[in-house]
Amino acid sequence: MTASDSITVEARAKVNLTLEVLGTRPDGYHELRSIVMPVSLADTVELTRTSGAVALTVGVEPGIDATELGPADRNLAVRAALLLKARYGVADGVRIRIYKRIPVGGGMGGGSADAAAALRGLNRLWGLDRPEGNWSRWRRSWGATFPRSCWAARY
Repeated sequence: MTASDSITVEARAKVNLTLEVLGTRPDGYHELRSIVMPVSLADTVELTRTSGAVALTVGVEPGIDATELGPADRNLAVRAALLLKARYGVADGVRIRIYKRIPVGGGMGGGSADAAAALRGLNRLWGLDRPEGNWSRWRRSWGATFPRSCWAARY
């Protein structure tokens, strides 16, 4: 395996400085208005090129409840990889290894941060060279914090 066959990306958590729930959307997510601040707490997302399939493994920091993670097919990083493969006709696959430090279900945007990190990393790993600003349009299906996660990764 060469250096170009694997990439590691940081997925930063956030805290809400303010949070207002405006209502429930038809898709079941809440419409939110908030001010968020990225923090140094982060998951590590390691992406390794494979032939065809998308696979997920997760390791957890002591104190993180792994029972709350859910099945791989509902993981936002996996959904991000599958969407990129389909949208841009990528033949390669990827093994996604997430090392969780952000508490699951703790309101710190860990799943969205992992998805945004996967998109940034796969954009480079698969040589797609796509503008990252377009990804925030996918927020309706991935939750309210996804666009913030795309933006926060730059800081």
